[in-house]
Amino acid sequence: MTRPYIASAADDPWSRIWCDTTPRHLAGAGDPRHVTQALRAGGWKNFGDPDFPHVVLASPDYRHTLVLEPTPDTYSSWWRISSQHWHASFGGNTPVEIIAGFTDALLRSPPAAEPDIWPTLQAAGWTYECDERGNEYARHPDGITAMERSATLTSDYFSWKAEVALPTGLGGHHRLWHAYFDDRTPRHLIAGFATALVDAEPVSRGRYDVPHDHLVAQVERGAQGEQLAAAHEARLKASRAAARKARRSAAPSTRPSTGPAAEAVTPAARSR
Repeated sequence: MTRPYIASAADDPWSRIWCDTTPRHLAGAGDPRHVTQALRAGGWKNFGDPDFPHVVLASPDYRHTLVLEPTPDTYSSWWRISSQHWHASFGGNTPVEIIAGFTDALLRSPPAAEPDIWPTLQAAGWTYECDERGNEYARHPDGITAMERSATLTSDYFSWKAEVALPTGLGGHHRLWHAYFDDRTPRHLIAGFATALVDAEPVSRGRYDVPHDHLVAQVERGAQGEQLAAAHEARLKASRAAARKARRSAAPSTRPSTGPAAEAVTPAARSR
């Protein structure tokens, strides 16, 4: 029996007309498989219940997990990524390309030194300030996007937050999306997020398939189903390669020692 045709977003990228959409941080969620399939290509396993609307992934060593659970509350965190020591989360409208900046870094070997996040934002035109308590803030020129590392008024514990908050016209704000990282989150992961956040490259979205079409520019391109499918396959191939390279780097060396101790043993070995 052949599979019946059932209209679904899972049929992307062939089911709609695609547009180059900028700026990416206002383009809306996108296809979650940009994140989930890349992690699975990197060796992560899916432990989700197929009859429940969620995705549950775990890294090969079970040190990291990802849970994607849609919720009707726009202020809740749809994406939750955790390890034994840190936690990160993202709202449902967070563009998957920006989340991927964080999750792709999980597949690569960490750098020798933890990077600084703020120069990445400043180089993209964001303003930066630090107050007397050590709280740090960076703001996008659009006036609605910000990132901060700050402590609460009653605690010295710092955490990171990125947010797009739209003015309501009544003195209040409506959150479009948010990201949260506790302060133990490895800096190279947050740096990956920040780099993807300020990337000027357009992202693909369906015509008007954005939360607020007046905030973005959409340029229609030619036939793209095959193009987008090929680009996604190339992304998965790169994820596999990055994960293999990271595993090789993390594996203990099995080469025999060639230092003085080994040389001292050699004559005795030869006399046997």
